[in-house]
Amino acid sequence: MTLRSAHWYAGQDRNAYIHRAWMRRGTPDDAFSRPQIAIANSASDLTPCNAHLDEVAKSVSNGVYEAGGIPLNLPVVSLGETNVRPTAMLWRNMAAMAAEEMLRANPVDGVVLLGGCDKTIPALLMAAASVDIPAVVVPGGPMLTGTFRGVPLGCGTDVWRLSEEVRAGTLSQEAFLRSESAMIRSRGHCNTMGTASTMALVAEALGTVVPGVAGTPAPDSRLLEASHGTGRLIVELVEKDRRPSTFLSKASFHNAIVALAAIGGSTNAVVHLLAIAGRLGVDLTLDDFDRIGSGVPLLVDLQPAGRFLMEDFHRAGGLLAVLREVRDLLDPAGLTVTGRPLVDHLGDAPIWDPEVIRGRAEPIISEGGIAVLRGNLAPSGALIKPAAASAHLLQHRGRAVVFDSIEDFHARVDDPALDVDADSVLVLRGCGPRGYPGMPEVSNMPLPKKLLEQGVRDMVRICDGRMSGTAYGTVVLHVAPEAAAGGPLGLVRTGDVIVLDVENRRIDVEAPDFLSRTPTAATTEAFAAPKRGWERLYVDHVLGADTGADLDFLVGSSGSEVTRESH
Repeated sequence: MTLRSAHWYAGQDRNAYIHRAWMRRGTPDDAFSRPQIAIANSASDLTPCNAHLDEVAKSVSNGVYEAGGIPLNLPVVSLGETNVRPTAMLWRNMAAMAAEEMLRANPVDGVVLLGGCDKTIPALLMAAASVDIPAVVVPGGPMLTGTFRGVPLGCGTDVWRLSEEVRAGTLSQEAFLRSESAMIRSRGHCNTMGTASTMALVAEALGTVVPGVAGTPAPDSRLLEASHGTGRLIVELVEKDRRPSTFLSKASFHNAIVALAAIGGSTNAVVHLLAIAGRLGVDLTLDDFDRIGSGVPLLVDLQPAGRFLMEDFHRAGGLLAVLREVRDLLDPAGLTVTGRPLVDHLGDAPIWDPEVIRGRAEPIISEGGIAVLRGNLAPSGALIKPAAASAHLLQHRGRAVVFDSIEDFHARVDDPALDVDADSVLVLRGCGPRGYPGMPEVSNMPLPKKLLEQGVRDMVRICDGRMSGTAYGTVVLHVAPEAAAGGPLGLVRTGDVIVLDVENRRIDVEAPDFLSRTPTAATTEAFAAPKRGWERLYVDHVLGADTGADLDFLVGSSGSEVTRESH
């Protein structure tokens, strides 16, 4: 086969001379006829969950060179969930676009994608799907379990829990702050079944990670061993021209949805999988998540829906042990980067700790998938994660208490005069992709302080934004169309009766004149209106959450061909 990089390096003309000469720098002549492998590295000191990926990249590099390839470090846009404002989701599409363009523009034959923190794996997979050169993911892995006062801490989940206890007056501010240094024990991303862990595991079920690697803790030496092996594998992928379009199919996404339900994964995976499918031209819809995932048992007892953490999950058998239990629900046509079907990798995958990973006969919840709701409040769909919700609230009728923005919410939620009780439904709008902008993780609104003091720990909450995969509660989110796109959420008024019926997949407002209203000035004035830069481009072109919140001009792919020279 002719390597893609030969279009830069082969020949004796001036352009080939320039490409080789500037890259030579001590490289032997035969290096230019070997597979050129980019290592798309999202390491950054400002993305603490990915800071160790430089070490992982070295192991990948060793494997690439050992297999006869030439490893090339390619820093990519790095998005740290905990630091960037207003939300990392605002730049997922930018990171994907930048990575895609650099992979296409450079003389590379294949790529190893190094990600960990929430948006980095989705962005890199979107890029790889659009440029369509051989690609494989190495997830950076979760951190080890921290403890405080002898109790394991789940990063993210316990931040939400402990901060609410402070507001309720059952935990001192001093004790809360003492827990801070104990929560993050090691390198790696969140150790709950948050978005980072979910996307690593879902990427493996999708077929883009070497089976058995996702979920390996970041400090575990076996991650470096797997990274070395992945470096060798990418050279094989190039030699066999095994590109994303050759093995990612509707069957692959079917298996990813089954895995998402069985592990109790983050709702954020829905918007990311829809976006990846959009780049591949795979016909994946919101309803597929309910149709495929709704009957899948929840088998993993992990925070936020359960008790344990990712270090426990790995020692208990990991993803392959889970998938072996639901093998009959998987699509055997779903392939992996190894060239073999996913189901072929499940033969020797026992459960070592049935407390952490349940057998099929004893699930935590018999139907653990994400539910897709529709109704006059969400004609294009909304999501709820029943496993993280309160069972008694899955069918609920309550009076709306409406907030027009996150600032409005923070200003009023703890006001003693706020007309709210435990049966009320908290509604927050203006938090969708276009309205915020970027669709932030604010849907799991903190409860009013006066209700916390009364012992209330959950309420129905509705929002057009997202929530952290580490969060919990009876939260209806990703409401589409969003309020800023003219969705009905922008028409709800305080006092309207909202009916949630998860069993029948409904979310409705009981008000005869509901859809004939117009948004108030307070509602529309809260929507984002950037004047320049990426935010302006984003607001003008972002699609709804129900299709993946990609930019309209980025859906699909452009391939890897570049016909014009630079000199």
